[in-house]
Amino acid sequence: MIASRVNCTLGRTCCAGRRRGRGVVPAGVVNLVTGSGRLGDALVKHPGVNKVAFTGSTPVGRKIAAACGELLRPVTLELGGKSSAIVLPDADLDAMSKVLIRSAMRNTGQTCYTSTRILAPASRYEEVVDMVTTTIAAGKQGDPLDPATVFGPCATQSQYRIVLDYLEAGRAEGARATTGGRAASLGGGLEGGFFVEPTVFAGVMPDMRISREEIFGPVLSILKYDDAGGGVDEAVALANNTEFGLGGLVFGQDPEAALAVADRMDTGSVGINFFASNHAAPFGGRRDSGLGTEYGIEGLNAYLSYKSIHRKG
Repeated sequence: MIASRVNCTLGRTCCAGRRRGRGVVPAGVVNLVTGSGRLGDALVKHPGVNKVAFTGSTPVGRKIAAACGELLRPVTLELGGKSSAIVLPDADLDAMSKVLIRSAMRNTGQTCYTSTRILAPASRYEEVVDMVTTTIAAGKQGDPLDPATVFGPCATQSQYRIVLDYLEAGRAEGARATTGGRAASLGGGLEGGFFVEPTVFAGVMPDMRISREEIFGPVLSILKYDDAGGGVDEAVALANNTEFGLGGLVFGQDPEAALAVADRMDTGSVGINFFASNHAAPFGGRRDSGLGTEYGIEGLNAYLSYKSIHRKG
């Protein structure tokens, strides 16, 4: 589908800008083409393409990177994530509860950078579990077109089955579901939808699948770290001990201490007491989370090629 017209309802100022040649996307600049993976592969390898940017899963990203490497074609990859939220011993849990869903379970957990691993200090572990459980359990699940809905369905039937498999794996490996943990049974015309109960797992160990692998569904894992003496070295080590490196969070009341912990996290972006993407700041992943940078001037530079012309003075 080719965008052939831009409709504007913003008034005379915008229309005046259009008359001066501003505020209009020319026909053919933005094209939306939908199809199977085979179509995507054809687009990546097409001789008329000079730059590829892909957002999606790490396995598919590897295949695209291989194709672009063979063609010597520039590529930016924004892939999977398994980000961690480090809860410092002095964290304000009431304030954390107000941003928890936006930061850790946005879009029913189907957002790449959300911090689905919560690392809680041993001294406050049960407090954190209670707060996270209460907050997630209070979120309404239902029709995604209803403004009051907090948690909707999984995007596809295949993803629904994947999430249910992870719930089973969590229970089999010894984690404890403090809320949710099953397929959701909803009425009101939503029967048969791909709904999974928003789930919180406590007692999660670092080697469990639900702790290591991207689930891409409404599932949070809460791990415990040793904060004896107020130290957070184990928390930082746990946060960095994944194949991914996309997002992250630090919750704490001392801004300097929180910043110091954020600086030690080996990931592309870290939020302090909240997380939100900022189009003016570079955004990119490390390791299995991707290649290159989006947003900011750094992201725009990925679409440029440079030429130097030299002559004698």
